[in-house]
Amino acid sequence: MVFKLIKPAPLTEKVRSQDGCIYLYRAMKFIGWIPPKKGVWRYVYLIWTLTTFVWSTTYLPLGFLGSYVTQIKLFTPGAFLTSLQVGINAYGSSVKVIITYSQLWRLIKAKELLDKLDLRCTSREEREKIHKVVARSNHAFLIFTFVFCGFAGSTYLSSVLSGHPPWQLYNPFIDWHDGILKLWIASTLEYMVMSGAVLQDQLCDTYPLVYSLILHTHLDILKERIRKLRTDDNMTENENHKELVNCVLDHKLILEYCALIRPIISGTIFVQFLLIGVVLGLTLINVFFFSDFWTGIASFMFVITILLQTFPFCYTCNLIMEDCADLANAIFQSNWIGSGSRYQSTLLYFLHNVQQPIVFIAGGIIPISMSSNISVAKFAFSVITIIKQMNIADKFKPD
Repeated sequence: MVFKLIKPAPLTEKVRSQDGCIYLYRAMKFIGWIPPKKGVWRYVYLIWTLTTFVWSTTYLPLGFLGSYVTQIKLFTPGAFLTSLQVGINAYGSSVKVIITYSQLWRLIKAKELLDKLDLRCTSREEREKIHKVVARSNHAFLIFTFVFCGFAGSTYLSSVLSGHPPWQLYNPFIDWHDGILKLWIASTLEYMVMSGAVLQDQLCDTYPLVYSLILHTHLDILKERIRKLRTDDNMTENENHKELVNCVLDHKLILEYCALIRPIISGTIFVQFLLIGVVLGLTLINVFFFSDFWTGIASFMFVITILLQTFPFCYTCNLIMEDCADLANAIFQSNWIGSGSRYQSTLLYFLHNVQQPIVFIAGGIIPISMSSNISVAKFAFSVITIIKQMNIADKFKPD
């Protein structure tokens, strides 16, 4: 079966939480982020890593700038906006790639920490939840792949069929004006460079979602364990206290997991929050005022791509905050009445720690949530309103 990881594996198979990162890490290995640990192939692989960073992380944003400096008069308004909306995002993408790659060790360490959380997932219900989140995480990555590749492919084809390269990057060696063959060659080279950048950007945008989905599931599992405390009449008071201590230790592991991924998420999401309003505004202006049918399709795919970069993760952050509130309620409503003083003192300690919600903050400034995401996205509509009121779009339209 193709893409078998997007469906929950049967319970007869051993599945770990970190299996939800399989597609993510395969893509990282493909783009040059995870080299072999030793051997001659490690050095060959590092050449590939350097190649992807030179072309997709460095040349791409500089190529946009070079085209604006040398060829600004050759752009039509629609082609310029198609290039500009991606060009601005390319600079942000390069920053996100540098942040993610430089702190990739955090993601690897957090992934390994999941094995410790899996040790207590022995019941059928808990294993079912692990199987489901593994499939959901890989499925989410696959959806992102199709959307991101759809944007790059649709822009490539629609632009070439309209008679110009998709992003018109600065290329001093090939002049696409010199005939159809040169146009296709220049466009294909741009598409190859952009495909690498798109995959890098996708990795920066999908790892927060994948890691937060797994976090949400483990919080849900912990919540159910708390609700079952002191419900088995066959367990002694010492055994009940041990179960409570294990729940405290599970929560401690979850907090350690969050502490590992929090700095890297803070940086990449902050960059995306800074970009989303401007980029989305430029894209919608292009769609409403300058696009024909084919470029409209490409721009629409880009809008979906921009929205996917933050909205799913922000929604998951809301779920995680709700999980923290539910944990506190579950502890308070658990069967603690009639327990010993040692059990109650441990329970109070646990309740105090759980009441501090797990919150991710972009750049140490903006709490990551749906309300924050909607607030920064609203700037796009402010840009469109200004363009309409000043009739700027009409001034750039050809007579």
